[in-house]
Parts: sequence; C-alpha cells; structure tokens
Amino acid sequence: MIPIKDDNPTSTVPYVSITLIVINVLVFFMEATGDYDAIIRRYGLLPLDLMQGRNLHTIFTSMFLHAGLLHLGGNMLYLWIFADNVENYLGHGRFIVFYFACGVVAVFTHVMFSTNLTVPMVGASGAISGVLGAYMVKYPRARVLVVIPIFWFLDIRKIPAMIVLGFWFLMQLFSGVATLGHQGGGVAFWAHIGGFAAGVILILLMRPKTRRVVPYW
Repeated sequence: MIPIKDDNPTSTVPYVSITLIVINVLVFFMEATGDYDAIIRRYGLLPLDLMQGRNLHTIFTSMFLHAGLLHLGGNMLYLWIFADNVENYLGHGRFIVFYFACGVVAVFTHVMFSTNLTVPMVGASGAISGVLGAYMVKYPRARVLVVIPIFWFLDIRKIPAMIVLGFWFLMQLFSGVATLGHQGGGVAFWAHIGGFAAGVILILLMRPKTRRVVPYW
C-alpha cells in the first residue's frame, strides 16, 4: 500500500515538518552534486564506530542522508502525510524533541541487531517510523488514501490509518526477523521497528500541547 494523502486536517502550519523536508532535500542535493562516498563515510552512521564511542555526531547527521532518490522520496512522502498531525498534537518545540528521540532509538536498535558493523546506515526512516507509530496511536480511524498494486492494476481507496500503518509495521517486523543472522547491508528494518515502537511509547507519555489562554476585558 502506497499512501497518497490523509483526511485529517490540522489547526496549525507544520513548520517543523516542512523544515525537515527542506533540509533533507537540500542535503540530498549536496550528496548528488558532491563526493557521495566521502559524504557517506563522514556523516553516515557506522555501527562499529558507535559501539566504540567514535563519531557520535553521525547519530544525527545520518538522519539527513539518503541512498537514492527513491529512498528520499518515500521518506519525505510519509513525513509529509503523517507528521503534520503529530506536530499539531505535540506543538512545534516538543515535536522536534520527539522526532530526534525516535531517530536515536532507531539508531541504537539497528546497531543492536546489526550483523555487519562496517556498513553505514543513512536515512530519516527511523525517526519517521516514530511519527507513524504516534499517528497510528492518536488517529487510528483517520482515513488514508492509498494506492494498492494488484498485478497490473492499481486500486485506489481510503483505508483507516490503523490498517495502513499496522500493515506497514508488520511488514517491517517480518522483514526484520528474516534478516536475523544474515550478513549484508540493505534496508535497516530494525531501525524502523525501533523507531515505530519509540513513537508509540513516547506519544502515550507526552501530553498534547497546551492552548494559550488569552485574557480579555
């Protein structure tokens, strides 16, 4: 299932989500026009480095790097569709904390289950997975317009977020379990799983933003 949009309006402009998308796109342009391998080596997260306490800045810099246009496009699509509601719920400032907290948990989950400690990890997927987990908890009945490929046909319909995101998580979980004990790079499924779980837990612990009461005479 490929999400296109959701029917879940917000009361505020998602400044943080938009800024994150812009930064990710600009960084990808830098990758595409610069020395890609050198950028990945310097700013991508190497599990072995993290385990040895080196290059800790890559915990955050790796969240803004992507391995290709499809990788970037898929992540930004999910961020665009689902992040605005979570940001609206938490408020701009706390959403920043939430986003990076999910990303950090995703990084450590990936390292915990990594079988190849010398393959760099890049991408915003872990942090965005946290956004998906939070969205599923807070807006399970929100309708999401999705495209469902069926052989050579494309079926377009609206499905509750609980089904769309629940199915997405189960796919990550099954894929993650299938990678256990296997060497190689590829998709960091355990980062997705860890980020999603972090999003579910954090959104249950964090209260919604408080509305400012304006006195009047």
